[in-house]
Order: sequence, then C-alpha cells, then structure tokens
Amino acid sequence: NLNDAECAIECGTDALGFIFVPASPRCISIDTVVSIISRLPSSIIKVGVFVNESQKKIHSVIEQTGITHLQLHGEESPEETTKYSIPVWKAFRVSPSFDVASIKQYSAAAYLLDAYSTNAYGGTGQTFDWRIAVEAKQYGNIILSGGLNPQNIAAAVRTVQPFGIDVNSGVESAPGKKNSVKLKMLFDELKRLV
Repeated sequence: NLNDAECAIECGTDALGFIFVPASPRCISIDTVVSIISRLPSSIIKVGVFVNESQKKIHSVIEQTGITHLQLHGEESPEETTKYSIPVWKAFRVSPSFDVASIKQYSAAAYLLDAYSTNAYGGTGQTFDWRIAVEAKQYGNIILSGGLNPQNIAAAVRTVQPFGIDVNSGVESAPGKKNSVKLKMLFDELKRLV
C-alpha cells in the first residue's frame, strides 16, 4: 500500500517490491500498483515479483504498471531470464543441497538467495547458511533474502556484504502490511554499518 511504500522510502529504501503471485497473501492488483507507482519518486526501483508466470503476462504487467525490474522467483529457465526489456533478478531457494554453481547458468542483473521452504516461494521468515551467499558472489551481484529482520540484519550484511538485501516478513505486522517501527529499526541498524 502507499503508506508502507512512503514509509520505506522515508527510511531510505532503494527499491520496492510488488508481488504478482495469486497464491501469495501479499498479492497486489495491477490497478493498485499503477496508483502507487504514479506517486513514487522516479529514483525508486520498482520490482515486479513473479513465480512461474507466463512471459505474455509479465510483458503485459511491465507495460501496464511501469515496473523497472523483475524478480523471477520460480523455476524459470536460464533462457527465460533473457526475454525481458528490463533487468531481471533471478531468485534461488537455498536448500541444504543447493548447488551454488547452478547460478552461473543464468544471465541476470542480480541473483537473489532466499531460504528454501516446501510451503512457499518466499516470505517464510526463515534464514539459510549465509556462507553460501558469500560463495555465490563469484557469479554476480547477490541480493540476500530470507528471514532478515532488525535483530539479524547487521550480522547478515557484515557476513555477506551483498549487493542488496530483500526484506519482507521480518518487517511486517501481518502479511502484506509493513510495521513502521520494525522498518525504522532495520534501517537504523543498516545506517550504523556505514
């Protein structure tokens, strides 16, 4: 919602994510995204998040909304990540058996690493072994995700030194509703690292 977007911008975010996954409790309508994006500074990265969506639908959402980046969070093929006119962040769910070298098959602007769950493609609040993210940096820009919150963000960033971080459930009061106090606490922790 617009209030959460404005709060995140006030705190210092560089990017906002809009989840176009019907099964997600955080799914947002195209009309709502258009309304929010029209009120955002042009400098903010606007990310459309998709899971195993058709290229036709994704192209349509790009045209209708003005999102500037894609986060593909499903089993998309390496070829599919090259089919869009805007930068793609390819997400990987990191299980204990995750093969870090599988990242190099993909040509993406960044690689988002999230904790594996059998129940969801993201937003689970679970962390994974951050040493895997450190190892993955050899293949490109790494966005760290998975269970990040005000209590662990400093350790996560110090350990991985990622290109970016992706937070969701760790700064929410309920799925799809950000907690302004938690958001501010997280950004305060980040600012202490600079």
